[in-house]
Amino acid sequence: MSLPQCPKCQSEYTYEDGDLLICPECSHEWKDGEDTVTDRDAVIKDAHGNLLADGDSVTVIKDLKIKGSSSVVKVGTKVKNIRLVPDASDGHDIDCKIDGIGQMKLKSEYVKKA
Repeated sequence: MSLPQCPKCQSEYTYEDGDLLICPECSHEWKDGEDTVTDRDAVIKDAHGNLLADGDSVTVIKDLKIKGSSSVVKVGTKVKNIRLVPDASDGHDIDCKIDGIGQMKLKSEYVKKA
C-alpha cells in the first residue's frame, strides 16, 4: 500500500500515525482523503511579504518593548529557529527564543526573513 504525497509540500515520505497521515519534512498532519491544506496551515509572511516557515531565522526590524519588563528587543536582533503559530488570536504568530531575553512571541509584521 502506498501512502499519498503531502498536500502541503508534495513530499513522498509520509507516514501513518493512528488515523492521521504525517509529513516528516513540513510537519503537516491530515486525515486520509483530506487533500487540502487547512486554515490551520495559514500562510504567514514577514514585513516584506516573504513566506515564513518553521525553523527559519528572522531579524527584528523595529525596537520592541517587552510588556511587563524594562527590556527591549533591539532592531537587528537575529532570531533563529522560529516556530509559527498560525491560529494566534492576539496576532503574535511567531514563537521563539531570543538570546539574553528568553522565550517569547513576536508578530510577523515586525520581522524580516534572514
